[in-house]
Amino acid sequence: MKKTATRLADGRELIYYDARDDAVRDAVDQRPLDPIATSSEIRHDRLLGDRVAIASHRQARTYHPPADQCPLCPSREGRHSEIPATGYDVVVFENRFPSLAGDSGRCEVVCFTSDHDASFADLDAAQAALVLDAWTDRTAELAQHPAVEQVFCFENRGKEIGVTLGHPHGQIYGYPFVTPRTRLMLRSLAEHRVATGRNLFDDVVADELADGRRVVLDGEHWVAFVPYAAHWPYEVHLYPKRRVPDLPSLDEAARTEFPQMYLELLKRFDRIFGAGEPPTPYISAWHQAPYRMTDRGEFALHLELFTIRRTSGKLKFLAGSESGMNVFINDVPPEAAAERLREVASK
Repeated sequence: MKKTATRLADGRELIYYDARDDAVRDAVDQRPLDPIATSSEIRHDRLLGDRVAIASHRQARTYHPPADQCPLCPSREGRHSEIPATGYDVVVFENRFPSLAGDSGRCEVVCFTSDHDASFADLDAAQAALVLDAWTDRTAELAQHPAVEQVFCFENRGKEIGVTLGHPHGQIYGYPFVTPRTRLMLRSLAEHRVATGRNLFDDVVADELADGRRVVLDGEHWVAFVPYAAHWPYEVHLYPKRRVPDLPSLDEAARTEFPQMYLELLKRFDRIFGAGEPPTPYISAWHQAPYRMTDRGEFALHLELFTIRRTSGKLKFLAGSESGMNVFINDVPPEAAAERLREVASK
C-alpha cells in the first residue's frame, strides 16, 4: 500500500491509499474554495449523561446530487470534485460538513472506489483489503489526535438509512468522549469479570459457537453470528476469534481472511429479500476500544452489520418504544434470521 497525503483548496487533508507502490498523486484541487468554517459544539444531557453534537452548518451539506455532479467521483475536465485525481483506489478526506471538528473531534469520509455505481459488495478481495488498510491507518492516526477518545469507522448504505450521496463511501468519526453504547458494553464487561472472572466478549463468542443455531459464517480467524438478543430484523456481528482491542491490533492471518468473510456477508444481505428487490439498506459499524480506558485488552474489536428492512417493501421504524424508551421490539427471531442468511450463501 502507498499512502499519499495532500491538501484540498480550503485546507482540508486528503489521503490517497493506492495498491501500487509506483502510484503518483500530484493533482491539485482547482476549486476556488473558502476556508472551512464550522460551528460544531458538544452539549451534555444532564439527565441521560449523553453528549449531543450541535452542528448547524450541516444543513447546507450536499443532498442527493445527480450522478454527473457527485462530489466523490474523480475530477475530470470541466468538473472538479472533492478528489482532484482523475482516478483513485481508496481516498480519505476531512468532511466538508463535519459533525465533529477542532476540539470537538474529527470527521472523515472514506471513498471505497472511484466507481460511482458500485457498492462495497462489488469490490474484490484486494480492494476490500485496501479499505481495511485505510481504516487501520486512520484509526492509528486519529488515536494520536489530542481531542479524540474513540474512533468509529462505519458505512451507511441506502436512502432509507439517510444517505445523501449515492457514491460508495463510509465515514470515520473521532469522538472526544466514549460513546453511550460503548459505555454500556464496558459496564457489562466489568460486571461479568467481577461475577465470573472471565471476559464477557470471549464468553459471548464461545456460547454462540457452541450453540451454533445463530452462526452465519465460521472461518479460521473470524466468526459471524446473529446475536441472541438482536435488536434489528437482520443483524450480524463479526468477531476475530483472537480477541484484540482495535483494527491496528489484528494479526496478518486475520487481516488476510477478513475480506472474504465480509464480502460474503454483504452479498448475503443483498439476497435476503429475494431477486428483484432493491439493494438492502444497511449500517456497518466497527466497535473499537476507547483509547483512554484502563485495560484496553479487555475489549473485543468487532463489526456490527444490520438492516432496517424487516421484510420485502417494509422497514423497521424506531417508534414509541424504541425511540422513546430505547426498548427494541424485533419482529424476526434471531434464529430465523440466521437460517435465512445461511440459505442465501454464495454458490
